[in-house]
Amino acid sequence: MRGCEVSDVPFRQVTIVGLGLLGGSIGHAVQAYLPDTAVVGWDADSEVRAQAAELGLAQRIADSAETAAEGSELVIFCVPVGAMGAAARAIAPGLAKDALVSDVGSSKETVAAALAEALPGHHVIPAHPVAGTERSGPDAGFATLFRNRWCIVTPPADADPELSARLVAFWEALGARVETMDAAHHDKVLAVTSHLPHLIAYTIVGTASDLEQVTQSEVIKYSAGGFRDFTRIAASDPTMWRDVFLSNKDAVLEMLQRFTEDLTELQKAIRKGDGDVLFDHFTRTRAIRRGIIEMGQDDARPDFGRSDHNGAKASAEQE
Repeated sequence: MRGCEVSDVPFRQVTIVGLGLLGGSIGHAVQAYLPDTAVVGWDADSEVRAQAAELGLAQRIADSAETAAEGSELVIFCVPVGAMGAAARAIAPGLAKDALVSDVGSSKETVAAALAEALPGHHVIPAHPVAGTERSGPDAGFATLFRNRWCIVTPPADADPELSARLVAFWEALGARVETMDAAHHDKVLAVTSHLPHLIAYTIVGTASDLEQVTQSEVIKYSAGGFRDFTRIAASDPTMWRDVFLSNKDAVLEMLQRFTEDLTELQKAIRKGDGDVLFDHFTRTRAIRRGIIEMGQDDARPDFGRSDHNGAKASAEQE
């Protein structure tokens, strides 16, 4: 992928607030694909700031929250969704009035409200790059994380169309495929495609560890592929996912109720020995898997190609 020409640069300077997996990956990607865009980084953790400086995640790591946004046309919050408001208030003194504020959170309605409340009068256009791995921290990031992955932009009704277009161009320059949608619709879609699967994974892994008749060593020793995938998902950042479930609780609870009803029907089929119901259900869901592969959202190779990217495949589990 080529970097943008000077005339194509959507923003001359970008500030990244929060330098973990997503923030670090944005820093790497901007420097790789938008070399004429300056990158400033900030994290509330001084040790993370020092590590980010060593890794070269930005041309400049700000010394304080107050100076983090100075001179930037775009500020992206890459912190847990529950921390968005506090992070926004911390950098507000240095934020230019005409700067665009965005984020990478997995829930959009609550984040939009938190940013708008913390930064009244500023331009806020939330976004969600649907990409990630189970790893976290500054050293987990890599420039190609967003390549050929979806980024969903959720502009509010009164958003400036030019700023929305520039934000779309920014994510496209980093390799993402961009769609725009209403924030409430985004939250419902992600509740079933991302949030509910994580909740199920955390539950299954927790259940396995609680079974007294199965020792932990046996769970690890005899793990089949399905359980291994659940443990990979359940290894995701606990702070981030705690905040996601609390911030998108209405949509998650709605989808969880639907899932519970479907699970009950399968339970009945197993109890009654109704093989036809089970076969029909498994056939239908198998087609979904084929569709995901055809759309390029996962890999049909053995082990799903997860040996790529030095053990950190971008689609290992998306946020």
